[in-house]
Amino acid sequence: MGSYSVFITQSAVRELDGLPTAKIRRAIVQRIMGLGEDPRPRGCTKLSGADKYRLRQGRYRIVYSIQDDRLIVIVVRVAHRKDVVR
Repeated sequence: MGSYSVFITQSAVRELDGLPTAKIRRAIVQRIMGLGEDPRPRGCTKLSGADKYRLRQGRYRIVYSIQDDRLIVIVVRVAHRKDVVR
């Protein structure tokens, strides 16, 4: 399996910028960059009703889609766990 390219939508970038601390932001960005090497890491959950995945990082969730044919991961949402639709 080759490396995937990771893209972050504008709305996800705005959500990242709105996080309360730089420490949380760094941890989430590091986790997002790790998706390039392993787009389905241990602990990720496939969301029902959509072709998207959810990954935990502390109290926050990263929602993303994977395009295996093009080796692309697209991060569509970064939000507190209470705000992410299950």
